[in-house]
Amino acid sequence: MKTGVKMSVSAKVGMVMLGVFVFAGVFGPWIAPYDVGGVAQDLPHRFEGASSEHWLGTDSRGLDALSQLLFGARSALELSVIVVAISSVVGLAVGTIAGWFRGVVDEALMRFVDILMAFPGILLNIAIVATVSEPGIGTMIVALCANGWVGYARVARGQVLALRERDFVTATIALGASNLRVMGRHLIPNLMGPALVQMSFGFGGVILVEATLSFLGLGPQLDFTWGSMLDQARTFLWKSDWVRLYTLVPGLAIMWVVLGANLLGDGLRDRFDPRQRGRQ
Repeated sequence: MKTGVKMSVSAKVGMVMLGVFVFAGVFGPWIAPYDVGGVAQDLPHRFEGASSEHWLGTDSRGLDALSQLLFGARSALELSVIVVAISSVVGLAVGTIAGWFRGVVDEALMRFVDILMAFPGILLNIAIVATVSEPGIGTMIVALCANGWVGYARVARGQVLALRERDFVTATIALGASNLRVMGRHLIPNLMGPALVQMSFGFGGVILVEATLSFLGLGPQLDFTWGSMLDQARTFLWKSDWVRLYTLVPGLAIMWVVLGANLLGDGLRDRFDPRQRGRQ
């Protein structure tokens, strides 16, 4: 009888896709054909098609599209990692506390979670970002974390409610362990599997929301983001046939990351959830 469960093919594909994104985000500014970070414009080369000098053409400012894509990958990677890290820590802490203490604590925390989940997430993100005239990366992190932690809280609470009835938890309490020790040493480590699944799906969600806000002109005031590239392409869509193709560049990049995150999340869920394994 097998004791382990191999990662599915789709999950491995997702890992490779996310690996490509992480590589582009970490090394993109160094491997980019042009250093577009401090360049305002290069008007003589506006709206050029794909060539040996500009593999993905240029935009309305004459800047290399491939270089913008790689610089945008750095911004997307930094934002998604920070938001997922903060949201997961806050959500796991809230969900663990609610599931362990139950009663009034559970009711108060989870009703607040229900309110945030009932409110359209993107509207809350827009409302927070719109309060600042020139939102930076900090404002975007606050906006995305404001409701990003609720999914982790629900997952953690459900796992803790099941774990608290297990024999090893009962034995730990009988030995005189404090609530903090039980939660930190026995509950949180045992719910990391489902948390990793949630983090994978959340990673792709952050990319989508950031691109949406940047497309609407509400994103962080960075040099390049994939959402702002889409917005620029939409503005000059009528200029040439190449600009119409240019819209595919950031769109495909966003699709690549989100698809990779979802494939990985599905694979992790199959691996950590016994009910999913039983259906295979």
